[in-house]
Amino acid sequence: MDIQYLKGIGEKRAVLFRKLGINTTEELLLHYPRRYEDRTAQKNIADLIAGETCCVVATVGSPLTVAHIRQGLDLAKTHVFDDTGALSLTFFNAPYVQNSLLQGETYIFYGKTAENAVYKAGSMRSGVLVMNNPICEPVEKSGNSTGRILPLYPLTSGLNQGQVRNAVQQVLEKLPDDMEDVLPDDLRKQSGLCYVNFALNNIHFPQSYEELDIARRRLVYEELLVLQLGLLRLKNRRTKAKGRKFEPISIDDFYERLPFKLTLDQLGAISDCVKDMESGSLCHRLIQGDVGSGKTLVAAAVAVHAIRNGYQAALMAPTEILAEQHANTLAGLLEPLGITVALLVGRLTQGQKRKVRARIAEGGADFIIGTHALLSQGVEFARLGLIITDEQHRFGVRQQEALVAKGRDESLSPHRIVMSATPIPRTLGLILYGDMDVTIMKGMPPGRKPIKTFVVDEGMRGRINSFIKKLVGEGRQVYIVCPMIDENEEEGQETSVASVIDYAETLSAAFKDLRIGLLHGKMKGDKKEAVMREYSQGNLDILVATTVIEVGVNVPNAALMIVENAERFGLSQLHQLRGRVGRGEYESFCVLFLQSQNETSRSRLNTMQAYNDGFAIAEADLALRGPGDFFGERQHGLPAFVLADLSSDMQLLEQTRADARSVLEEDGELTMSKNRGLKNRVDHLMSRLDAGG
Repeated sequence: MDIQYLKGIGEKRAVLFRKLGINTTEELLLHYPRRYEDRTAQKNIADLIAGETCCVVATVGSPLTVAHIRQGLDLAKTHVFDDTGALSLTFFNAPYVQNSLLQGETYIFYGKTAENAVYKAGSMRSGVLVMNNPICEPVEKSGNSTGRILPLYPLTSGLNQGQVRNAVQQVLEKLPDDMEDVLPDDLRKQSGLCYVNFALNNIHFPQSYEELDIARRRLVYEELLVLQLGLLRLKNRRTKAKGRKFEPISIDDFYERLPFKLTLDQLGAISDCVKDMESGSLCHRLIQGDVGSGKTLVAAAVAVHAIRNGYQAALMAPTEILAEQHANTLAGLLEPLGITVALLVGRLTQGQKRKVRARIAEGGADFIIGTHALLSQGVEFARLGLIITDEQHRFGVRQQEALVAKGRDESLSPHRIVMSATPIPRTLGLILYGDMDVTIMKGMPPGRKPIKTFVVDEGMRGRINSFIKKLVGEGRQVYIVCPMIDENEEEGQETSVASVIDYAETLSAAFKDLRIGLLHGKMKGDKKEAVMREYSQGNLDILVATTVIEVGVNVPNAALMIVENAERFGLSQLHQLRGRVGRGEYESFCVLFLQSQNETSRSRLNTMQAYNDGFAIAEADLALRGPGDFFGERQHGLPAFVLADLSSDMQLLEQTRADARSVLEEDGELTMSKNRGLKNRVDHLMSRLDAGG
């Protein structure tokens, strides 16, 4: 039912609900509380302790006195009592309490107590306890705002908690006792899960925390199961899909041209991809390698295999400068082998683009490297057989599918390889890449030196500044990363930490003789590309940036990474930033400035000193912070979790993975009547993914 037809909502208020993504009563039920407030604890006044939050049943002992303190601030005061003592109440800008609190009447008050300091005999002494701005409710109405576990919902301006709670309560009251459950009975009973009615009632209005846990477990299980079913169905369909069958072919001349031998992990990744492509099934593989593990050479080898089978290969990179760098590297490596490399990026002139598009369409370009420009109208491939996506999470689902569509020929699709330098813990990998085969590369190419990492405080600022001057004097370059300007704040507002813009100005004053560049997420794309190009060409000594350089170009001359307020970053993010240096022949360093005095923050950052292995850091990050680092940006194309939290729901993740396999083994397309609810939910989820999440 449309949300506007609920009592008390109507057309105008429905607009506010729609801002929260709530259009129907079903979506309202799925708008779960963000947290709960326990208003069941009740104490006598004599037993109250300053700083605690609880309920008190007390009688109003005096009329409210209202004082106008200053413009915009009115103060109302009274005192209440029970058989054990008295308590002061203070209300700020709350004119309604004058009519709602009557002397001699008894109410339930809920709030946080504080000690009210009073002036006596020339000194400040503690006085009676005070409760500021308490929630108050007549005793006979207990159970509405007090004496219960109260849900607190995500809101939007103009909508309050009472309005949302009232709407949810209406819908719950209308639910039939025998409503259809998404989960089949046998699966629900086997997993010890409650029925859907109980779950919905107790996720919104739990009678106890025990019942809340029962309800939440059931709904998290359902959420994870639907996602796992969707991903496994995608994978099963892909496994059955036919790909272009490649023939075994020698690429020994490619290996002979390399200045060093590939690592065992690189050779293994190439072998995995080639086996997929020679099997006749569709290759859809993730090559997940730590920063600097040599994924680009793996991509080159697999592309050579495809090209010598008579097909074109395309590599899509997230930025123009990275695409250009890939093109230059690969052209030098492959063109002596008779393989033509073409670059297609937005900054080319219209005439240059026309020539490149013509070469692609005529088959004159074997390996095409580009950005989103590869997706534009007018780009037609002669015989696209392989698509390589660099850092898949930087592209939406629709963008990736648009490139696949350009290479689809009747029932055959081009093979797909995804490269990622973001180590993902195995458990998160089950979610992020559940529909893909995964190859992990951990080994580093020969000659790659470990980066020396130091956690320092402000007392080391002078020594670090001297070190910057020393390195730049030797011809090296420096990255300095600041916490990101908060994209959620209104234009012009910034977080309390100094913005990257202010920091760059301060730095320019400290290093007047050095060339300093600035890079942040609110700059236009062409401006970002220009600054990064200047830095990569050695025309800047220091680049001050936000995390936009987390996945960036290869600058072998950069030898120092400094991260300000490092405690504000996740460990995996810090590892990605650290990977921007140490890419050349020079000894490299990473300095993490810690502003917080919190011992937990220092201990967490010390993990960066202990490990250079990105996968070990990712596991530590997951244990310390939960999955926010990996899911916070929602760039991976999957919908955000509603209830599931992988820092606490790992066991359910494993269970739903196994249960999803069992369900699909029995009913691969979910056509059995008992699976009807699951099929509807999975189809809805997949349609959202197809639409770009």
